[in-house]
Amino acid sequence: MKKYILTGLLVWLPLAITIWVLMHVLGTLDGVFAAVIVAAQTVLPASLRPMLQELRDIPGLSVIIVIGVLWLTGLAVTNIAGQWLLTQSNRVLSNIPIVKSIYTSVKQVSDTLFSSSGQAFRQAVLVQYPRAGSYTIAFVTGKPSGEVAHHLPDDMLTLYVPTTPNPTSGFMLMVPRADVVELHMSVDEALKYIISMGVVAPPPSAHGDGLPPSLPANGPTTQS
Repeated sequence: MKKYILTGLLVWLPLAITIWVLMHVLGTLDGVFAAVIVAAQTVLPASLRPMLQELRDIPGLSVIIVIGVLWLTGLAVTNIAGQWLLTQSNRVLSNIPIVKSIYTSVKQVSDTLFSSSGQAFRQAVLVQYPRAGSYTIAFVTGKPSGEVAHHLPDDMLTLYVPTTPNPTSGFMLMVPRADVVELHMSVDEALKYIISMGVVAPPPSAHGDGLPPSLPANGPTTQS
């Protein structure tokens, strides 16, 4: 009986958590949308207030509005006028005390992660961590830059080592390229492997044993 209960739990748990997360996100968006409606009712004419109240009662409308705003924003910043407005708003926010620290940091991270020209999380690799002979999966985020790069050898990589089962927290490492073993698995497969604590393994690679040929028994070799 215990076996069947656990099997049923494994079937329903992912669906239940997915529904719970979606409901939480929808509830948050609906709450923000309701606050905007209340604020609009105080400044708009009384004749428009019943219509605003009807909009407030439509479930899921906030999601459609958010998607529409994101699409219009992306469309607007692709022309010269939109780029100018974006530059000016960035300049204003970057000069406000306290706000500039938060805004600049978040903008740098988001530009790195979501930019189409960025290199963050583009490749999964194997690296010895936290000690020699112990391996973990990491993601290449680029090369050291700025002042740090002047104190390191040229052939270095910046890696992000996620924690298990929550990959949103982790460690940043700067290691020689020779100590990094490239993996043939995709980033999505590597994330699934990390989140599942090694239970959900990616399919074997084309080499047959699931490991790249550059990984010998005693550790990684220098790669060109």
